[in-house]
Amino acid sequence: MTFFSRTLTAAALFSGLCSTALAETTLNVHYPMPGFFQDVMANISKKFTEENPDIKIHFVNPSATYEDGIQLIMRQNGTAELPDITFTGLNRLRILSERNIGLDLKPLVEKETNFEAQGFTPTILNLAKVGDRQVGLAFATSNPIMYYNADLFKKVGENPDTPPATWDDVIRIGGKIKALGNGVQGIDFRWQGDDWMFSALLFGAGGRMLSEDEKQVAFSGAEGEAAFKLLDRMVKEGGLPVFTKEAGEQAFAAGNVGFAFQTTGGLRNTIKNVGDKFDMRTAKIPLLNPEKGRLPTGGNAVVILTSDDTKIEAAWKFAKFAAGPYGASVVVPGTGYVPNNELAAKSDEYLGKFYDENPLFKAGLSQMNIMIPWYAFPGSNGVKVTQTIVDNLSRVVEQKATPEEALADAADEVKKLLPRR
Repeated sequence: MTFFSRTLTAAALFSGLCSTALAETTLNVHYPMPGFFQDVMANISKKFTEENPDIKIHFVNPSATYEDGIQLIMRQNGTAELPDITFTGLNRLRILSERNIGLDLKPLVEKETNFEAQGFTPTILNLAKVGDRQVGLAFATSNPIMYYNADLFKKVGENPDTPPATWDDVIRIGGKIKALGNGVQGIDFRWQGDDWMFSALLFGAGGRMLSEDEKQVAFSGAEGEAAFKLLDRMVKEGGLPVFTKEAGEQAFAAGNVGFAFQTTGGLRNTIKNVGDKFDMRTAKIPLLNPEKGRLPTGGNAVVILTSDDTKIEAAWKFAKFAAGPYGASVVVPGTGYVPNNELAAKSDEYLGKFYDENPLFKAGLSQMNIMIPWYAFPGSNGVKVTQTIVDNLSRVVEQKATPEEALADAADEVKKLLPRR
């Protein structure tokens, strides 16, 4: 064998050893709502693969909504199409837990020696727990806030520097703005799609969805009645039209709506869409009961679905990275979600200075102390329950039923959908 051939053989052997040592693991990752998260996911995966060159991230087709996402995962469970990782709405983690879909992360969490120092406090971990099962790690968390058009405030003689702190004032100002005419509306309240914004009214009144033992409907009480009646008042007195989600977003961004009540997660897109068309402000959402009122925690958690031992370690690395301080430092500025990681929120390396430089983002941050879990209904009919509530809210907005009628019907229909015990 010549020196040249021996050199080639040694080089080939070394190359083979290196390729074995650097064997790549590819993770198939699914996420919902690309309008919010496409750029965020791209930035997080880019940084992650730079730090972990042996792990590649392949994004499968995203789902339009959390509801679409959970339905997709349930259909794909047990098939080769199931992704290795998904991002699931916090109120749908219970569905995965009850069906034993995905990896219980509790053993992995317990092996971590400095998890709380990385910002994963017990409070943060609890957002993605169901019972004793750590279904995921909270990735993006949000609460509902008030967006308002300061220019329209001035047109009707109101001071935009003092945003309304009560629903009575919201409705009063909304009515004045509606009276401007020319297609201007008073309020866009994001009631469509799921029960989250209804939860904001119900929890804000100090109410709850079901009884503590989850056998009885609890939202049909005084707090739920106050929530349904408030929505009715928004329509009759405050200038709330029958908007689709998209129409409401477009009308507010065009400067034709006084108030928009929706997730803080939509803040970055709203800032971009409004541009310099008008002076947009944000503030806390009013509570029907300022003492007892709470707000639902929206958002999603990263869930590991793979059971392949060769992929679990890589998936855990990605989950911790996405839900960790770097991930939060991308999610918050890129969307408007509030920090899901305490280290990210406090450290100047991540978000410590961000809020001083971006005051529109402070509204959601200021409400973190009253955030509670987005309620997940038990049993297999969780999605149907949510749709039942939305359908009856629609009847109120469209003025096809009184608040009392719609609430009674919603409670009766939900009761039939609950598990029999």
